[in-house]
Amino acid sequence: MGDRKPNGRSSIYLGADGFWHGWVTVGLKPDGSPDRRHRKGKTEADVTARVAALERQRESGNVSKPGRAPTVAEWMGEYLDVICERLVASGKMAPRTLDDYRSKTRHWVIPLLGRHRLDKLAPEHLDQAYTTMLERGRSSSTVLKVHRIIARALKIALRRGKITRNVATLVDAPAANDPDLTPLTREEARKILETAKSRRNAARWSVALALGIRQGEALGLRWSFVDLDAGVIKAWYQVQRKPWEHGCEDPHECGKGWHRWPCKASCREHQHHAGCTKQCKRHGHNCPTRTCPKGCTGHADRCPKRTGGGMVFRQRKGKSKLTLQCPPELLPVLRQHRAEQAAERGRAGDQWEDHDLVFATRRGRPMERSEDYKAWKALLKRAGVRDARLHDARHTAGTLLVEQGVHIRVVQEILGHARVTTTERYAHVASPLMHDASARIGAALWGDAEQLQPELQP
Repeated sequence: MGDRKPNGRSSIYLGADGFWHGWVTVGLKPDGSPDRRHRKGKTEADVTARVAALERQRESGNVSKPGRAPTVAEWMGEYLDVICERLVASGKMAPRTLDDYRSKTRHWVIPLLGRHRLDKLAPEHLDQAYTTMLERGRSSSTVLKVHRIIARALKIALRRGKITRNVATLVDAPAANDPDLTPLTREEARKILETAKSRRNAARWSVALALGIRQGEALGLRWSFVDLDAGVIKAWYQVQRKPWEHGCEDPHECGKGWHRWPCKASCREHQHHAGCTKQCKRHGHNCPTRTCPKGCTGHADRCPKRTGGGMVFRQRKGKSKLTLQCPPELLPVLRQHRAEQAAERGRAGDQWEDHDLVFATRRGRPMERSEDYKAWKALLKRAGVRDARLHDARHTAGTLLVEQGVHIRVVQEILGHARVTTTERYAHVASPLMHDASARIGAALWGDAEQLQPELQP
């Protein structure tokens, strides 16, 4: 039988309850008292092995902090609402990135993993969650994004001593199958530009198809970064919407704090008849007196004292500052657009808000991504062109550059890709080059040798 050892060393002994007990000092608690952990078993050998394992964890610095570990749902709430919010405030995380984290956490992480304690989470739990997502029709890229969110949250939990291992590193990351690129053809792109001439902000689509910049970068372009004389555009920033926060003391007392459907906040209490005083037969989200009992700030944009939100300019995705040379044909299009915008500014008068934006609303305000997307879809329909994503305009620019024989490294620089492997995806869809290469190899193998001879000479 082991002896009790209150001097900080481990102890193993047979208790009066008939079980063997082990105690290991793993450090100090926040109040300075010894942090002693307990292990219990039916045999001395069992407890001795458990004590030895805990001692190894202590020596390697992998002992969790005292107290009950939070559940995955609890930790994700703290991770998103505190840690990620601070990153957004400091500019290290984009507001749209946090919105995406919240959405995927709400729809997948919490329903599939939320009830597990953080320290009890196992690789098998992640495997099952990812399998469930695939069975429900989610794409492999979506599963990979969820995996990355979980991995980052667990990485922070590991740093803070809430867990002793990051189980996400023990799971093979889901492989994201790159979707087939579906760029528009040269003829389709020309139809779009021709149709756009009669519509407002026509230059928006010339920029998209000629320069291949992303939506946020296009909407974040400012005239001070456009040199029409030199034909240089500095696409250094993008515009994003930062969510508003309630400025009132109690969001529930705010007259603008009622839930709408769908609610964008993480709280889902709006589905219940929380504020209905009678037997309302409607669905919870249609109940006219529904309220949120959890301090939700999802509709803080209507709070009269709202703070911290609105459109903000952020550095573009990637570390480099993207500087582009405009095609000569694009310059008169931009000059005409600037003249038309000046006329709009004159008509708006005092209602014009000057943000120096190249593409703005009729009052000078930043354009919403959703409105820009709708304008693109309407343009495709009006031009009689097949349906395509707005991002396909970027793919079209990359493909057309490759088709014209532009070196892949130059295309990489124009599109602002961090890795050339990303740019190389456009090479396999540039069919004219493939046909040309096929014709050349055919001529080399079966063509007239005398005709090929000059090609072989230096």
